Amino acid sequence: MVDMRMFRDEVSGWAGGGSGGPVGDLAVRLGVRTAVLLEGPSDLAAVETLAERRGRDLAAEGVCVVQMGGAMSVARYAGLLGPTGLGLRLAGLCDAGEQGFFERGLTRARAPRRGIFVCVADLEDELIRALGTPRVEEVVETEGDLRAWQTFVRQPAQHGRSRQQQLRRFLGTKKGRKIRYGRLLVEALDLDEVPAPLDDLLASL
Repeated sequence: MVDMRMFRDEVSGWAGGGSGGPVGDLAVRLGVRTAVLLEGPSDLAAVETLAERRGRDLAAEGVCVVQMGGAMSVARYAGLLGPTGLGLRLAGLCDAGEQGFFERGLTRARAPRRGIFVCVADLEDELIRALGTPRVEEVVETEGDLRAWQTFVRQPAQHGRSRQQQLRRFLGTKKGRKIRYGRLLVEALDLDEVPAPLDDLLASL
């Protein structure tokens, strides 16, 4: 069965140096019109979770959400998928510190930059600020990570850091945790609390 996940996998293989042979045919068969470029899998989890909560079926709408494995890959993905490649409309979400990679990559691909939305630090920081640290800690406790969190904040390196900084760092200390919490923190939000970059991205699709 041909689905958007198959298309996404083929795109990743193509960006990694594969032939990309079936990608164009799959795009036509699936009616893909937009590619959303994201830095990593935690961003993808957050975007897909918010779409589900808002009753959106992005795949059925012809939207493919792609995680690139880092902002330095944006020129490659934009070139393959944008005006100089498959001709898809491009959108995306990036950290403020990586905005330059997106701007240069889109310029090289001759793609408009207006569909890129920028997080102040990163998406985790945006979600923590939107929820507030007490509610994030409630999610951590509910998920069975309270003991790990309490051990983490006692480490000397965390002394003097704000609770928000500590939580942001905690989410990145174990493989897979950022991805899991990318989904969980979006699920914990009231829909009128969604951080502007994430909300505006989904609204633009």
